[in-house]
Amino acid sequence: MPIHSLSNNLAIEPSQLYVADIAKMRDFYTKSVGLDILESNATRVLLGHRQTGIIELLAKPSLAHAGPRTAGLFHNAVLFSTRSGLSRAAGEVITQNPHAFSGTGDHLVSEAFYFNDPEGNGLELYFDRPQESWQWNDGRVVMDTLYIDPLGYIQQHASVDKSHTAKLGHVHLRIGDIDTARNFYVKLLGFDITAELPGALFVSVGGYHHHIGLNTWMSLGAGKRTPSLGLGDVTLELDTSSDVSTLAARVEAAKYPFTYANGALHLADPWGNTLTFIGK
Repeated sequence: MPIHSLSNNLAIEPSQLYVADIAKMRDFYTKSVGLDILESNATRVLLGHRQTGIIELLAKPSLAHAGPRTAGLFHNAVLFSTRSGLSRAAGEVITQNPHAFSGTGDHLVSEAFYFNDPEGNGLELYFDRPQESWQWNDGRVVMDTLYIDPLGYIQQHASVDKSHTAKLGHVHLRIGDIDTARNFYVKLLGFDITAELPGALFVSVGGYHHHIGLNTWMSLGAGKRTPSLGLGDVTLELDTSSDVSTLAARVEAAKYPFTYANGALHLADPWGNTLTFIGK
């Protein structure tokens, strides 16, 4: 358990992606994944669903691609409110970009399809099972990774109903080591640990299975990131501005580097993944 409570609730604002080919990336997320263009200009495209922002593409063609064993993004995870919404999106990506598909997972709390976008950023599309069905043991949620037959799932849940909603459900990061992640995300920031697996830590606010995933599966021992394509800023919305100022005071007391201006707290984790905390 964290020493300090972060907030009662948390929402994740659109995840930033620094991209080399903004037109190609826009087409993938709109034509295959089915996201809408909410705002657009030559260097920025905000993608989402029904006015809810999910991913923000920022053109950074001068940056190089990050190596597969560096810290950074493991995947952005788009949460669908219905199985039919998930199956439709997953089916479109598999049909239009079969090479992008990387697997499925029944995690007991959720059902997920995994992909890689045209620039190699991980993407999870998933549906949460009803929260009352989740099992908890000693404060940890029971999760697993069981096989889902992708075509069978899509066929079973195919529907003409398009009333689903979608949002950014969680962000999963590559990091260098778990103990340092626990000290930063749990002891300093105040996230709750919801699950621990070999080489992975899952943390959340308010009893969700995880808002942030952290793993060393490919990045064990990774140092601080250098500017590169991939993950930009991750913005987390807390309940109130008071929650943010309380967190800022705690970070300052710990002598951890940060900036705090106009109600927003900006800092980077030990691997240079940048986080912004704002209040509602």
